[in-house]
Amino acid sequence: MRARIDPTSDRPAYKQIADALRQAIKAGELAPGTRVPSESELIEQFGVSQGTVRGSLNLLRSEGLIQSFQGRGVYVRERPPIRRMASDRFARRHRDAGKAAYLAEAETEKVRPEVEVFYVGPGDLPEKFADLLNLKAGDKVLIRRRRYLSDGHPTEMATSYIPWKLADGTQMTEENPGPGGIYARLEEQGYELERFTEQVTARMPSPEEAKALMLSAGMPVLTLIRTALTTEGTPVEVCDTVMTADLYLLDYEIPAK
Repeated sequence: MRARIDPTSDRPAYKQIADALRQAIKAGELAPGTRVPSESELIEQFGVSQGTVRGSLNLLRSEGLIQSFQGRGVYVRERPPIRRMASDRFARRHRDAGKAAYLAEAETEKVRPEVEVFYVGPGDLPEKFADLLNLKAGDKVLIRRRRYLSDGHPTEMATSYIPWKLADGTQMTEENPGPGGIYARLEEQGYELERFTEQVTARMPSPEEAKALMLSAGMPVLTLIRTALTTEGTPVEVCDTVMTADLYLLDYEIPAK
């Protein structure tokens, strides 16, 4: 990277340095996982102050292009392929084939899926999900909390809430709910699923979410609240999912009639 500051430009020096680094990243000169030149190296190359260099790095960090590791330096962020969340990911054919939605998506996107289970067991239903499940805040539910990875990179965290009376005594209370996931287990009990509703919003992550998803400062997340409903309109699960915003494309097909 041989860029220099243009003193005649109206663009601030820190943005010019960020432009040069961004171009080097996009061109592959600085490949994913490689170390970014150190602050001292950038100061020497561009003839600027430490504050100017740090401003450049902070800008690229907020864009999700680089990330810092204490004691190791700054590296180009390794990004897994963008995950396409298609509207048919919960189709029954996937459950019939013994695949949960995440595994079906991963197969389509040709990535290696991993699921890390953080907690499976009873708990109290949070107030914000009570109306969605037609229950009261604090009612006993099965909580399933996990993190999903694609090719070793964390991409989303999800927490499911299932009425305890539907989960008690079933494989849903185990770490591995079996082929087809929890929806297959619900349908085995006669709760035939008809539709799912989803509410999607964007926000900044909590410190815990940022750590779990390996997010740099300033990077937003998408939150998706999904409710599974039976043919009788009975809600049987609410799933609260937090996703790395720049790694997902929400792809929906909406019938015109």
